Amino acid sequence: MAAKIKKGDKVVVLTGRDKGKTGEVVQVLPKEDRAVVRGVNLVKRHQRQTATQESGIISKEASIQLSNLAYADPKDGKPTRVGFKVLEDGRKVRFAKRSGDLIDG
Repeated sequence: MAAKIKKGDKVVVLTGRDKGKTGEVVQVLPKEDRAVVRGVNLVKRHQRQTATQESGIISKEASIQLSNLAYADPKDGKPTRVGFKVLEDGRKVRFAKRSGDLIDG
């Protein structure tokens, strides 16, 4: 199945502690049905000192379930569903169902 949410997409969080926040997808984990979004679902982790990093408590993004994310409509930034259509030249592209705008291509 083709991916509805890809790396680099602007998404809106639908549920949970960060509901309503928007961010860019940094990484998609298709096997786990999860994605890492910049600035969303921050967790504090204890970091041991290494040659390159200081020790201490650092904040980093944890993955979030794909079902809790929606693509942000290119026109107004509100959550929208993603559909697929085949153009005349044979390319399969994603489009925002809310506004009908093409997402890629």
